[in-house]
Amino acid sequence: MRPEPTAYRLLVILAVTSAGLIARDTVNGVEPEKPTPAATVPAGGLGLQLPTPSPTAPPPTNESTAPQVTPSSTVENSIVKVFASARYPDLAKPWTKQAPTEVTGSGVIIEGKRILTNAHVVLFASEVQVQANQAGDKISATVEAIAPGIDLAVLKVDEEKFFESHLPLVRAEKLPAIKDAVMVYGYPTGGSSLSITKGIVSRIEFAPYNFPVSGLRIQIDAAINPGNSGGPAVDGDKMIGLAFSHLGGAENIGYIIPCEEIELFLQDVADGHYDGKPGLFDEFQTLENPALRSFLKLDASVQGIIVHKPLKNDASYPLKEWDVVTKIGDTSIDDEGMIRLGSNLRVRFPYLVQKITKNGKLPLTIIRGNREAHVDLPVSPDYPLVIPDWKGSYPPYFVFGPLVFSEATAQVVAGLSKVPKGAEWMLALGYMGSPLITRYGDKPTFEGERVVFVSSPFFPHKLGKGYANPSLKVVKAINHQTVKNLKHLIELLRDAQEEFVTVEFADRGSETLVLPRKETIAATEAILTDNGVRNQGSPEMLAVWTAQTRH
Repeated sequence: MRPEPTAYRLLVILAVTSAGLIARDTVNGVEPEKPTPAATVPAGGLGLQLPTPSPTAPPPTNESTAPQVTPSSTVENSIVKVFASARYPDLAKPWTKQAPTEVTGSGVIIEGKRILTNAHVVLFASEVQVQANQAGDKISATVEAIAPGIDLAVLKVDEEKFFESHLPLVRAEKLPAIKDAVMVYGYPTGGSSLSITKGIVSRIEFAPYNFPVSGLRIQIDAAINPGNSGGPAVDGDKMIGLAFSHLGGAENIGYIIPCEEIELFLQDVADGHYDGKPGLFDEFQTLENPALRSFLKLDASVQGIIVHKPLKNDASYPLKEWDVVTKIGDTSIDDEGMIRLGSNLRVRFPYLVQKITKNGKLPLTIIRGNREAHVDLPVSPDYPLVIPDWKGSYPPYFVFGPLVFSEATAQVVAGLSKVPKGAEWMLALGYMGSPLITRYGDKPTFEGERVVFVSSPFFPHKLGKGYANPSLKVVKAINHQTVKNLKHLIELLRDAQEEFVTVEFADRGSETLVLPRKETIAATEAILTDNGVRNQGSPEMLAVWTAQTRH
C-alpha cells in the first residue's frame, strides 16, 4: 500500500478534528473545546477532542441556608434522552461525509408535541431517536428546526401517542433572580439513568454564543457535563432555561439558555423557517476615559458608548466614527455600554436589539458634533465575512480533472489550528501570505466574495505530473481572471476557450498550474470513477457547470 503524502495526512486530521467543532455530547464522554470568544465548553460537539475532566460535585453548602429544592415526577416525565447518528463534513474530502458518530444528549418536551434540545446534539444527524425517562424503547424523531448560532433545535417524533403520557414542561415567563434555586435534569456521562444536579443562579449576562450570535446567558453552579446538553434547568416545576455548556478548566460553572431566548427562537421558526436574530455588528469603545470626553467636547452629563468603527462606511449609513450612542430605544446607556434591567441587573446594551428591532430597523439616539440626533440603524442576523461559518451546511465543491476546489469556512481555519504542529502550519501559511490566514475575519470587499481553495491533494493522474501538492492553496485567478467565489471559478472553467487552463495561487512561492483544457475535461469522469467520487460537484455547483453548453 502506497504511503499517503504528509499534506494528505494533515488534511485527514483536519477532517477528523472538524467534526469536533460540531458534536459536543458523545457516548464515550469525550469533551471538545468550544471555539467562541467566551471560554465555555459545550456540554457535549465540533473541534479538537479533549479528555473530559472528572465530574465534580457541587461545592458543599450550609444546609441551613442552601436552597431547598426537590425533584419533581412531573418534570422527570417531560425529559428525554436524545440519540443521534451524525455524519459530519469531511473538510479534506468535501465530496463525502465522515463515518457516523454516535452522539447523545438530553431534551425536554414542549408545547405542540415537540421536543426542544441543543443544535449541537443533532447537527448533521442522519438519524435521531428519543427515549423517555424509565422507558425501554426508542422512538424515531426528525429535526424540524435548528439554529446553530443560538444552539437550539426542535424535534418531532413519529409517534404522536407518545405525548399522551408525556406532557410539555411549563416555561417560566420571566428571568430568575440571582441566588434562585435551580435543578438541572439530563443524561450526562457516567451512567444511563436520569441525572439531577442542584445549585443556584450565579450570574446573568448578555454574551457571545456562536459567532456572530449573542444572547442572554445564565450562569449556574449546578454541575453540567457532556450529555446534559438539551436538558432543562428547573426552578420549582417550571423550566428557566436549557443546559448547553460549561466553563472549561473551572469547577461547577455551567451555562443555560434562558426561556427568553427560547421564546424568540420558537417565534422565529413558527413559519417553518429560521431567519435568525438581528445583531449589532458595529465596533464600540467605552466613554470612561476623561481625555475622550475632552476630545469629543462632551458635557459632563452625557453618558453613552462611542462608535469606534461603523459596520459600513457608506455616506447613507446612520452611524459615523466618534458618534456617541446615548440611548437604545428609550433606554439610557452608561459609559461602559451597559443598561439596567430592573434594580439589580446590568447587561450590555446590544441585548435590546432583539427586543426593539422592528422591520430590520433599530432606533438609537446619538450625539454627533454636540448635537443630539435620532437614527434608525439597519440590522440583520448576518455578519458578512469572506471566510464565513458553514452554518450547519456541507461544504460546496467542484472537481476539475485532478483538482478539487472548495470555499473556505471558519471551520477550515479552526481545524488547521488543531492539528499536530498546528501553530507551525499557521505560521507557515501566514508567512506565505495565504488568504486563509490574512483574510480570516475580513469582510468581503464586494458582494459575494469568498476565498476559494484546493481542499485536497491531486487525484492520481498524469495531468498532475511534476507539480507540487496544491492542498490548502488559495486560488487567485483562472486564465488571469481573478476568482470571486467558487461559482465564478466554475463559470471561468466552463466558458474558457483557450487551449490551456492556468490556475494561479494567491500565496508567495506557489507555482502556476497549466492544464490542457479539453484533455482535463475528458479525463474528469475517469478520475471520479477511479476515486469513488459519485458527483463532479455539489448540486448547486453542478448546476453552474451545466448551465450552458461548454466550448
